[in-house]
Amino acid sequence: MIVWVNGAFGSGKTTLVRELHRQWPATLVFDPEQVGYVLREIVDVPTGNFQDLPLWRRQVAAMAVGLLEEYHRPLLVPMTLVEAAYLDEIIAAVGGITVRHFYLDVPRDVLVQRIESRTMTPDDPGRDADVRAWCVAQIERCRATTDRLPTGTVFLDGRQRVPELTATVLEHLGRAPSVRR
Repeated sequence: MIVWVNGAFGSGKTTLVRELHRQWPATLVFDPEQVGYVLREIVDVPTGNFQDLPLWRRQVAAMAVGLLEEYHRPLLVPMTLVEAAYLDEIIAAVGGITVRHFYLDVPRDVLVQRIESRTMTPDDPGRDADVRAWCVAQIERCRATTDRLPTGTVFLDGRQRVPELTATVLEHLGRAPSVRR
């Protein structure tokens, strides 16, 4: 099973996935952004967004399938996908594997506050400001995709605390928490 946690930048995807993994230690965490970083080192990304590369989408699907086949453990995937067609493409490419899709819905003002309060590149303040500005600029685009998400998407109120969000996701998955000590 793939548990895909989607939402705008700053919605809490990574934080939620970390807690899900802590409470469901049998899972693997797969961040498709890492695939994008590798591709950026190898090829030019004309649009600036590695998700626009068909190769990125194919590699994400192939890596997910490979991880599931090799390790037989559910995957937790924290990744913003703004283009609904890209998510559909990845889901189709993983074949008969169950994909449970969750979307963290967070109001714009909360997203801006979260984005502005974090540091992504501490050694490069100029780059850090550029990344934050880019994330803020994507908010409307991210929020506009909600009406095109896959059938069965579970919408979560991203303003809730992480323990409540985690419990909700685990409940939807029919899982009881198994906290690692």
